[in-house]
Amino acid sequence: MQIKEVKFHASVDSNDLAHKLRQIKEFLNDGHKVKVTLQYRGRENAGYRLGAGLRCLENTAQLEYRETDPLVQWLTLHGHIVCRAQLEHIKDPTARSLLSRALDQCGAEVLVPLQVRERLLGWLFIGHRTTGLPFGQPELENLALMAEHVSTTLENALLYEEVAIQKTLAETLLHSIPTGIIAVDEKGVVRWFNSVAQTIFNLSADSVLGHDAEAVGSHISGQLRGALADEASGQPEEWSDPRTRRVLSVQTRRLEDEGRCLGAVALVQDLTVERMLEAKQEQLERAAFWTELAAAMSHEVRNPLVAIKTFAQLLPERYQDDDFRSEFSQTVNAEVDRLNGIIDQISRFAHPRALELKPTWISHAIQRGLDIALQSGSFAGVWVDTAIEEDLPPVEGDESALSECVAHLITNAMEALAGRENPKIVLAAREFRDGEMPQGISLSVQDNGPGIRPDIRSKVFSPFCTTKARGLGLGLPIVKRTVVDHGGRIQIECSGQGTCVTVLLPSNPRKERHETHTDRGRRSRKP
Repeated sequence: MQIKEVKFHASVDSNDLAHKLRQIKEFLNDGHKVKVTLQYRGRENAGYRLGAGLRCLENTAQLEYRETDPLVQWLTLHGHIVCRAQLEHIKDPTARSLLSRALDQCGAEVLVPLQVRERLLGWLFIGHRTTGLPFGQPELENLALMAEHVSTTLENALLYEEVAIQKTLAETLLHSIPTGIIAVDEKGVVRWFNSVAQTIFNLSADSVLGHDAEAVGSHISGQLRGALADEASGQPEEWSDPRTRRVLSVQTRRLEDEGRCLGAVALVQDLTVERMLEAKQEQLERAAFWTELAAAMSHEVRNPLVAIKTFAQLLPERYQDDDFRSEFSQTVNAEVDRLNGIIDQISRFAHPRALELKPTWISHAIQRGLDIALQSGSFAGVWVDTAIEEDLPPVEGDESALSECVAHLITNAMEALAGRENPKIVLAAREFRDGEMPQGISLSVQDNGPGIRPDIRSKVFSPFCTTKARGLGLGLPIVKRTVVDHGGRIQIECSGQGTCVTVLLPSNPRKERHETHTDRGRRSRKP
């Protein structure tokens, strides 16, 4: 579990606020904690202007001093009362002139700094006494004592204002987060129920705040009390609220401070719309699947049936023809076998056999897959270059399934090379390392064919997606499913020089490495 600090300033704009709220939501959903810091600069950086006065000069309200102003810096450094009658005691002529000018601007005889813990809050300026007498030492001492009380009162007022602003910003933040937040104290009494939670549960804050957690509902109260007892799993739990008919995801956390339970919080997300969209998308995908299946089946089945029907129609007329009967028998058997093959292919795709995972040498699977591909059709004139590294580690896999993957990839490459000059396939396997998979094997099949059309590149792993005259388009979907079942990934790169399909499989570094029987860089031409 990590703690992420997110800082907010009182003047934060709406876009930055929305971005930081999304960050908080994502971090909380990942099971971490968030420390929110509300930054309020107060008035110390806003400058010094007239706050209140009585019988002041007209231009006094226009005066403004920044922290960098020499007067402010002098008062901060010295912090004592400035009296016009005693300016002669200030030895620095620059400072004496500065203070005299400040008194003249305000029409004052005395300037009293207001300081708290070496921080200048402001100052009081006082004009001539109504008696006309000058300020004496007793009056100046009384003014200094008064300044201490005024400074303390002013500091408390500023602190109260800062706390009030922080409280308002915190409440606004919690109400703005697009997640329902319910917080209870250590006794299970609801202390926070934000506006999103009110909408989700269709309850007002007044009916919940200050009441036991059961006021929200038995399910959510059970989770909160489980968190208080330190029995919460910390993982989101999805459930359907029978009262509101909403699909909700609830994640609870126990709140602690140095091991002492302070309460618990529940983060509630309304997944109703999301689940409805997923169901609709699933329905659309299912409809598209059956539509594509029907189209593929009608295309593949029609050709064998046409051939069988043609021979069946000619059979009564040419039954006595021995050659015809022989051809009829061979053709019908071949087309029936083709239909059975189509049915078997769909059945294997719909009901794949369970994988038998065990340490497997990838070189064996490659050689076996190459043999299967070459036996399935005639690919005369295609060069097959192999570049398989020696001493590759084994993978935890099913050799038969991996061989079938290799066979599909080679078959697709060979079919893409039909009619091309100097057709060539490069079959390579090597060890790789990256951040996601510390150690694994990269298996690639590259051809110099025309590549995959841009309009179908995003669909090549979808069932029944094919540009060939024959075939159901199940090869790459089967490959991807097998690779994912082995904990791997598959990537396709296309260009004007051909297509490269790369399969990344995690290896088993604990097993002994294996000397492949395939020479590295061997080149062979298959007739």
